[in-house]
Amino acid sequence: MKSIEEVWKRIRSLEGDTFHTKTGKLFTFTVSGDVLRVSRTEYNLSKGNFAKGLENAPFDGPGAVQSIVRGPAYVWAILHDVRVRNDEW
Repeated sequence: MKSIEEVWKRIRSLEGDTFHTKTGKLFTFTVSGDVLRVSRTEYNLSKGNFAKGLENAPFDGPGAVQSIVRGPAYVWAILHDVRVRNDEW
């Protein structure tokens, strides 16, 4: 498994690209420093939030991490996207 630093670089490079939640909802995101903001929400997701998700990856769906991360649908969608995971799991 890659480090959060490597994964965060990939995530940053995909800013503005379209992603899909497990239920098929489309979203994009912007990144400012260590904070990611999803187009479908009003709240921010921290890099640390994705680090927690990465520690549990791969996981079947958002429900598997809903008690440990904020925005589990988005964390799942981003971390499990082939552009981010780079076929590492």
